[in-house]
Amino acid sequence: MCFLLQVRPDRLAEYRDRHERVWPEMRAALREAGWRNYSLFLRDDGLLVGYLETEDFAAAQAAMAATEVNARWQAEMAEFFVHGGRADEAMVPLDEVFHLD
Repeated sequence: MCFLLQVRPDRLAEYRDRHERVWPEMRAALREAGWRNYSLFLRDDGLLVGYLETEDFAAAQAAMAATEVNARWQAEMAEFFVHGGRADEAMVPLDEVFHLD
């Protein structure tokens, strides 16, 4: 699964810094909810590309939404996004048009 979001250009450095220190309980919750091989890529203009592997994205999203740690993380991170809301609710999967394997 791949998605795009837009980080506010004036907050890029702090956004990068926060992701160097993702809370251990947030990392654990993501793993327990079925998020595998999860990566974020950030361009200098704020374009954020997220990639993850999961059997069922809707189920993985719902499992995270049910955690207290996710609610805290999303509340702290919302100010970084152009849309001004929770990133987990703004993730819309991109259609895969090619896969080598």
